[in-house]
Amino acid sequence: MTDLERVDPVAAAKKPGSKSRKSVKKRDAIIRAAIEIINAKSYPLATMIEIAAALDLRDATLYYYFPSKAALAYACHLRSLERFEALVRDAEQAGGTGAAKLRRLVLSLLTDSAKNGSQLYFGDHSYLETEQRTHILEWAARLTAMTEQFLKDGIADRSLVPCETELVVQLLLGMLIWLARWVPKIDGMTVARLMNAIGAFSLDGLETAERPKPEGPGP
Repeated sequence: MTDLERVDPVAAAKKPGSKSRKSVKKRDAIIRAAIEIINAKSYPLATMIEIAAALDLRDATLYYYFPSKAALAYACHLRSLERFEALVRDAEQAGGTGAAKLRRLVLSLLTDSAKNGSQLYFGDHSYLETEQRTHILEWAARLTAMTEQFLKDGIADRSLVPCETELVVQLLLGMLIWLARWVPKIDGMTVARLMNAIGAFSLDGLETAERPKPEGPGP
């Protein structure tokens, strides 16, 4: 069972029992639409009616899959964390220098967002139950530590310059999280353009002069 399925017992009891491909696909579409609308408008201003309308559904259909807006938002948080963890683990398993892992993670995150939609902005989860908030914060802290390890690896193998890894990882993740909110508004935006901008703004400054050739598509 994945973390996404570990919603609180009350919410879980009200979810549909069907595990059909059609049911899973519709649930995924609802989560994706909800992430986009919550990112754009904030949780308080996003409504179940608006999320349903984005998919040409009745809001009653959303309540069939999620008992409340908070339950839907929690599922969005879990889905985003699952996606991010998969990308971090893929970057780690691919090996290479710390700098290579970091670039691979950033590129994969941008590519994943372009293909599967934005991840939920993690800054606000005050609307969730205490147990849910704790779960999200602990999971996010674990992923932050895994990402910070790429910086530490890079410093150790000399592919990255010495830096305050705890601070730098927060700056990098903050930048990537906010991309989900403002980048979709820029006409003609591509993964290559974003990667080049991120390289010029942050990654190039972190890497040593002997850094390997950057991965990913050209401009």
